[in-house]
Amino acid sequence: MEMESEEAEASASMQQEQVQMPPVLEEKKKKKMLVAIDESDESIYALKWALDNLFFDVNTGHVADQQQKGEETGVVILVHVQQPLQHYIFPAGPAVYATTPVIDSVKKAQAQNTALLVSRAMQLFNGRAIKVETIVCDGDPKDMICQTADHTHPDIVVVGSRGFSKLKRAFLGSVSDYCAHHVKCPILIVKPPK
Repeated sequence: MEMESEEAEASASMQQEQVQMPPVLEEKKKKKMLVAIDESDESIYALKWALDNLFFDVNTGHVADQQQKGEETGVVILVHVQQPLQHYIFPAGPAVYATTPVIDSVKKAQAQNTALLVSRAMQLFNGRAIKVETIVCDGDPKDMICQTADHTHPDIVVVGSRGFSKLKRAFLGSVSDYCAHHVKCPILIVKPPK
């Protein structure tokens, strides 16, 4: 009698320890995931969490890497959305239009920041059998992430959460909240650790 209860407890604890995969990711061998990244640590954490928890070999239970397999386990599309450049500035008085050299230097700085961000994200893919595509867009991050998801048809969209309070979300808006309501595929919002 005691053996049966111990076996039942052991079976229940093993089921709790296993990572529960969303059904959309269990069915396919090669997954297609869209991950939105920006300069925040929360978005890099969301990417790392998704790579560690969503791309693993179901048979072995280990993260799929190139040493274990010679083939790619899926595709990750990294999306970075830059704020569009405003050609005018509203100081305390009338509008001031930016000159061409100022616009060029701002565009150059944006390109450098984007290159650094993408290289930081690409370091997380070292040793993993995952194909990476990058898309850089200009516009409102909320809309561009949703549009990119519509065009690329991923299995899942992953976004980070900055943990804004309800008041901050009301005033500043929340990209993850907007995407959760407007993306037409499953979405995973990864909260940062406390």
